[in-house]
Amino acid sequence: MPCQVRIPTPLQKFTGGAEAVTCAATTLPSLLVELTGRFPELKDRLCEPDGRPRRFFNVYINDEDIRFLGGDNYQFAPSDEILILPSIAGGCN
Repeated sequence: MPCQVRIPTPLQKFTGGAEAVTCAATTLPSLLVELTGRFPELKDRLCEPDGRPRRFFNVYINDEDIRFLGGDNYQFAPSDEILILPSIAGGCN
């Protein structure tokens, strides 16, 4: 069964404006493969050149940080809502 993946506004320009997509992936690595296969422009934003996940984005499963759920080993459930959230830096000078 597919999971729901919410796409934040800064990344929607790479998904044809889609706010959410369904994925059949069962782990974070397979999710990245599926998403970057469907939306190739996401690859540079989510993956290092060798395919590993970039360090500066977070993944939440049902509002819980995936790092606290087992990271790459976490197995998605059909009812999971996945949010990919790019880190945003900034501040005052």
